[in-house]
Amino acid sequence: MRITRRRFVKTALAAAAAPYIVPGSALGAAGATAPSNRVTIGMIGVGRQGTIANLRTFLSFDDVHVPVVCDVDAWRAENARKMVDETYAKKARSGAAKGCDTCKDFRDVLARADVDAVMISTPDHWHVPMAIEAAKAGKDVALEKPLTLSIAEGRILSDTMTRYGRVFRTDSEARSLWFFHKAAELVRNGRIGKVHTIRTGVPRGDVAGGNPTPIPVPQELDYEMWTGPGAATPYTADGVHEPKKLDRPGWMRLRAYCEGMITNWGTHINDIAQWGNDTEHTGPVEVEGKGVYPSDGLWNVLIDFEVRYRFANGVEMFYKMEHPYVRFEGSEGWVQANWDKSGLTASSDAILKSPILPHEIHLPMKSEKRDFIDCVKTRGQTIADAEVGHRTTTLCQLGHISIQLGRKLKWDPAAEQFPGDDEANRLLTRTMRSPWRL
Repeated sequence: MRITRRRFVKTALAAAAAPYIVPGSALGAAGATAPSNRVTIGMIGVGRQGTIANLRTFLSFDDVHVPVVCDVDAWRAENARKMVDETYAKKARSGAAKGCDTCKDFRDVLARADVDAVMISTPDHWHVPMAIEAAKAGKDVALEKPLTLSIAEGRILSDTMTRYGRVFRTDSEARSLWFFHKAAELVRNGRIGKVHTIRTGVPRGDVAGGNPTPIPVPQELDYEMWTGPGAATPYTADGVHEPKKLDRPGWMRLRAYCEGMITNWGTHINDIAQWGNDTEHTGPVEVEGKGVYPSDGLWNVLIDFEVRYRFANGVEMFYKMEHPYVRFEGSEGWVQANWDKSGLTASSDAILKSPILPHEIHLPMKSEKRDFIDCVKTRGQTIADAEVGHRTTTLCQLGHISIQLGRKLKWDPAAEQFPGDDEANRLLTRTMRSPWRL
């Protein structure tokens, strides 16, 4: 059933104004989980990441139920629905016999009384509008990274989650990977002495290319809804995704919808840099970057870059396109976490074997999906909430802004402004199409 904008807004405002009530799904149970004690998740966006990583994980949790999947691509929605129904049929889950619903308008998900929370796995340009509407509708939010396409969007996102008291999880698994967690914990507990340098890298993979020739929109895709608040560009398969496939989509290489590797993988890796540097609620004070954009083809995100940051604590950070890793260098050694088989290395075995004592800093360790579900139940704060995710995305976006302007920039992380630099400050926001203007 479709809903009008007026009805949706009325429902969302009523939900926001109502007294807070702990949902039945927050009660928990020993042994088998009763239907009334499950968290219900509406899946918004069920493409490659939405199904293979996100939906599949939630379906493995006995205390989670997925009653609805939403996608503007009918083939993808049906593919996800089958995954849900087949999984629950194998589990012989009580209450799942009626099957999973599908829809293409995310507002239909938000209007449902049987949905506690949403997992948003759409292209980046839809992240903030959907998350804000979800918060207003009384839903907790897990949101794919990178959270935003602009620094100003990130501030609005974080403030909105606080205003409406929603549980929010930045959906990155980096903090739950043992080598990243261990590296950050060793650094925070002084095992390499005073940190002076951080080095981070992301994979090479974004390239020139993409066919810019417009072609007919596939029957199963609502392309107008797909573009939504983004640029109204002619349809190309290389600018959206290949029909009836779950390959890496072309939109990830289009700046109208994504900033490419500098924020895509960067928000994984640089989150660990922020965590280890204890700057996850602030940011650098200076940034200078250089990069290379494609000279032809449809795709236009950076294909190479290097960025240098300086933090108020004197730490310098060097970020480039190379391979995925984080390296912390200090007065008494170094430690490096690599997103590959080598895992964790250090300047000495003594650093790696050093135990974290009971009185020292113990960083939380939990998978991102488990963290989200547990906090929905307890109303606690997730390990990577909206503010943390915003600050990490900002770090990456600052580098991209410096690259675009071709010069060094000063940054005030408290005011979230480039002091006295109107040209740079104009790049803190981006144009969004009505009615989704923030």
